Parts: sequence; C-alpha cells; structure tokens
Amino acid sequence: MAVLALLWGSSFLWIKLALAGGLCPLHITVVRCALGAGVLLLLARAGGQRLPRDRRTWSHLVVAAFFCNALPFLLFGIGEQSVDSGVAGVLNATTPLWSLVIAVTSGTERGIRPVRLAGLLLGFAGTVFIFAPWQRGGLSGWGVLALLAAAVSYAVAFAYMARHLIGRRTAPLALSAAQLLAATGLSTVALPSGPMSLSGPTFTAVAAVAVLGVFGTGVTFHLNSRLIADEGPTTAATVGYLLPVVSVALGAIVLGERVGLRVITGMVLVLVGVGLARSRNTGLARPGAAAAPQRSSASSTG
Repeated sequence: MAVLALLWGSSFLWIKLALAGGLCPLHITVVRCALGAGVLLLLARAGGQRLPRDRRTWSHLVVAAFFCNALPFLLFGIGEQSVDSGVAGVLNATTPLWSLVIAVTSGTERGIRPVRLAGLLLGFAGTVFIFAPWQRGGLSGWGVLALLAAAVSYAVAFAYMARHLIGRRTAPLALSAAQLLAATGLSTVALPSGPMSLSGPTFTAVAAVAVLGVFGTGVTFHLNSRLIADEGPTTAATVGYLLPVVSVALGAIVLGERVGLRVITGMVLVLVGVGLARSRNTGLARPGAAAAPQRSSASSTG
C-alpha cells in the first residue's frame, strides 16, 4: 500500500518535472498512455490474458479511455503549468465528491443521508478554501479549472465504466491494457493540434515522463489490482487518502513548493469530506477516487 501510494502520489511531481523540462501536456499524455499500455500488455501476456475482441466492448473502452485517461491526463498537464503539483494532488482528491454529485443528479443515488451530504459540502468547502477567490494571492485561472475538470472527468468515467465495463468476461488486466491502448490512439490523433516540434526536452523531462508512464500508470494499476485481490476493495481504497499527502510532501521537498496553512486546511477539509461522502450504513467503504472501477479498468488517478 505504501509503494502504491508513493507511485500514484508522485505522478503530479513527474508531470511537473516533464513540463519544466520542455515537454508539452499533449506529448506527456501520449507517451504516458503508450508506456502504460505497454506495461499492461506485457503483464496481461505473462498472465495468459487476451484482449477483448467484440466491437461493443471496444466502443465502451473508447469512451472510458477518453474520460478516464486521455482527457484527464491532458488536463493535469495543462493545470500544472500554473498550479503547484501538491495542490494538483489535493484537487484530484475531489473525484469522489463529483462522483456523488453525478449519482445524485442521475438518480442512481436516492435519499442521500445527512452524513454524506455534510461530507459533500465539507469537501467542496475545502476546495474553495484552496481556491481562495477572495484573496489576491489565491489560486485562480485556467490551471485550477483544468485540474477540477480532470477530477470531474474521472467521476464521469467511473460512472460509465461501472455501468458498461464492470463484470465483463474479459480479464481485468487485459481490459485495462485495451483501455490504455484506446487512450493512446485518441491522444495520438490529437497530436497535430499540439506543438509541431519540441525545443529539445531535457534528460530530466524524458526520464520523468518515462517513470510516469511505466510506474505511475502501468505498474500502479497492477499493484492496485493485487492489493484489491489480497486485502479487498475497501482496504485498497484507503490509498486514495494518501495521494494528496504524498503529492504535497514531494512538491515541498523536491520542488520547494510552499505549503501554506490555507492549503493544508483545505486539504484536511477535502479528505474529511471525502471520507464522510463515501460513508455507508456499515461504515466507510471505498473512499479512494478510483477503487471501484479499477477492479476491471485502469484509471491511474493523477
């Protein structure tokens, strides 16, 4: 669990380093998806798992790949051009809150309990606290909006995946590999809209995006699948609480990002709100942003 939290939480650091080294968000997205798909394909092949062959499954995978991989990966790159990596990790933790909003508005979640409503309001209050629109020095602009949009995209993807991909006969690892293959194709199609040439990315940037793709995208899913199999989805989902802590700590230690009292307070409010919003009649269940879908599809939060 500690290794998984470190790899996932460090994704925001690798994105920041790749951007600082000359790579653009679209190039980072393409390489990340391709390397992650490569890792999962190798693991699936080693496990004797075959990719899906029916057209209907692939059509659902394309939709899931767009909302769960291609779009949020791109948005995180765009957001971190102007927002600290630690804050990006905190805003990513709002995904379960958006998931609850989608469930309530779509009618799949009825009669929301007061505790969960309180968690929803508390979590969004923490987000506003981080955003701090009342302060001149508060976070603002397209960067924060892009990061919040990425979290919303994850929530949309999880709802779609739960309805159309969970429970498919295709083995989970192979299904996830197929999804990242689709995400690679979608992001590659968008390459003409990006910079036509690179100004020479640094070695640090190349190494960062390689680590992000292999470990932050491919290996993390495999570890999460193993954790779910060994400990169950509820225990595995607690990793979601550790991701913003890891991202903030690494941002401060490695990049020298300042972590003020306001951001820390907002982070605590978000995490407590997520915990309450994900509470069930039998206690906390699956608080992590990506726990449920990852039983059969790769989401690679962050």
